[in-house]
Amino acid sequence: MAAYKAAYLARRLVEAGAEVRAVMTPSARRFLGERTLAAVTGHPVLLDLFGNERISPHTELARWAEAVAVAPATANLLAKIAHGLADDALTSVVSAFAGPVVLAPAMHVEMWEQPSTRRNVSRLIEDGRRLVGPAEGDLAGGDRGMGRMAEPEEILAAVAESFDRPLAGMTVLVTAGGTREALDAVRYLGNRSSGKMGHELAGEAARRGARVILVTAAPPPASADMEIVEVESAAEMAEAAWSRAGELDAAALAAAVADFRPAHAVDRKLDRASGPPSITLEATPNVLAGLAERVAEGTTLVGFAAEVGGFDRAVRKAASYGVDLLVANDVAAPGSGFGSDDNAVRFITPAGDVETLPLMRKREVAAAIWRRVAELRNR
Repeated sequence: MAAYKAAYLARRLVEAGAEVRAVMTPSARRFLGERTLAAVTGHPVLLDLFGNERISPHTELARWAEAVAVAPATANLLAKIAHGLADDALTSVVSAFAGPVVLAPAMHVEMWEQPSTRRNVSRLIEDGRRLVGPAEGDLAGGDRGMGRMAEPEEILAAVAESFDRPLAGMTVLVTAGGTREALDAVRYLGNRSSGKMGHELAGEAARRGARVILVTAAPPPASADMEIVEVESAAEMAEAAWSRAGELDAAALAAAVADFRPAHAVDRKLDRASGPPSITLEATPNVLAGLAERVAEGTTLVGFAAEVGGFDRAVRKAASYGVDLLVANDVAAPGSGFGSDDNAVRFITPAGDVETLPLMRKREVAAAIWRRVAELRNR
């Protein structure tokens, strides 16, 4: 099915105004005839590097293209590209190409979950390749799981985004994850934030051309597209963010920062035999408010508010914190709490205007936020 989707993807690219050339591996020809892609694209399909009228077809095609989409990308093909192999027409074109490469993995779930595939995926991301999918769904042989190729429309959007870089030339700061405030040498006070929303924001900003500084208290993403600063506590996050204030064009503070910390953390492990300790809490630095005081005029500031139930407090926060936009969500709402891949947010302006977005993938939320940032900066 992924092979047939490739033909539809080629058609959608042509319909979107792109000039498309197709390259097929020997395995691809067993699933889909080259005449199909030739008819869709209006150009002959490159099948191999020999018996061709052109002297160097792979380098010529690589110089001609502005983006490369590999769909479907099998486990074998991911491994080849990750390690720089060029033993057929397709991998030779990719090896000679210097622009954006969009990969749409498609394979059985066991192959996707193999440690070797995970290592290859990490290397590809570090090399700046963009992966779209895979998704969970029906697979070959009647099985179901992760490994189904992303839908053509999603791949088309990823290719389009490789040309659309509205944040190019901007320096962007993103904070992510839940901070941990030390109680003793082993334990801490924390929250349930996974860091997914902040990491999606950082990745989306990088894809849109920004220079990204990601300050995260969660396990960081594997990416060569951004500067990553790992922190643990609210104080460390504040220091990392505030120290970069003067170089920022925009900031999105999605981290779930602890409001309070133990006033006196002990450097040993507290002992159960000693009985329950008495813990005095003190306020942590307010990262958002502090950054708002330090950034230069014209810096676009996006704050976040994780609420439970109502949004009255978020509206007050938008009016008082010096932000250009506040993104609020109800973490108790079904499907959009901590750790979820989805989110349902509200955009709140300092004037109190509220726009409610539907439940969507966090990556889509990130795209909507950066679109709004671009709009704010163009006013």
